[in-house]
Amino acid sequence: MTGPSGIMGDGVASPDEAAGDSLTPRAKARRRRRGWRAAFFALAAAGIVAAAVWVLFASPLLVVRSVTVSGTRLVPRSKVLAVSGVVPGTPLIRVNTARAAARIEQITQVRSVQVTRSWPNRLVIVVQERTPVLVLPAYGGGGYDLADAHGVVLQRVARRPAGLPLYPTVAPEGALRGDPDLTAATAVLGELPARLRHSVKSITAPHPDQVTLRLAGGVTVLWGDTGRPGIKARELAVLMRSHSRYYDVSGLGSVTAR
Repeated sequence: MTGPSGIMGDGVASPDEAAGDSLTPRAKARRRRRGWRAAFFALAAAGIVAAAVWVLFASPLLVVRSVTVSGTRLVPRSKVLAVSGVVPGTPLIRVNTARAAARIEQITQVRSVQVTRSWPNRLVIVVQERTPVLVLPAYGGGGYDLADAHGVVLQRVARRPAGLPLYPTVAPEGALRGDPDLTAATAVLGELPARLRHSVKSITAPHPDQVTLRLAGGVTVLWGDTGRPGIKARELAVLMRSHSRYYDVSGLGSVTAR
């Protein structure tokens, strides 16, 4: 609608168009340059992102070239590598470290493991193995089994090693895992003063509250349950001044020696 009043109607420029028409040629050129500059930076950013994705996922620069394994003594390094499932040449970013760690933890001798990336091209595997604390007579004969505090058999050896007490219970492999009697025995061992622990030749536990130690020199100690280890150790130290062959520190406030 048009009219002498100047009200905008058909054929009349909008405010934006009017503003655009009012720009000087120099201002229009600046606007065009800003548009080209914005487009350039957007393309450059997209190119950088694409290049970064290519370097991480497809470039041969950031692939697994070496794997470092530490903390192993019972488990061969080759077994850790094989079980991890990590293939050399795999882009480092694609390695599922949690999955690799879960696989390695399935190895009997492994207690825990940490798998991390070391840029640009190395994978680091740190293994914490289970620690043998007892010697068990091998089921079926033919040597001894080394077991950890939870009864997990870690290794079979032909000769009984020095420094580990004998737990004279014969059972199929796996049968003593989590056994409460064995758990009580290893808990007592863990609480003993170092000097006393090193003198333990064998340990039995027909029941979790009947742990019995047999020390070097033929000395027997009825330790009882896993409670009050500090008090029992002090009481035993006093009793052993009598150089007896048998000590009972299992009772609360009642100890004997003979």
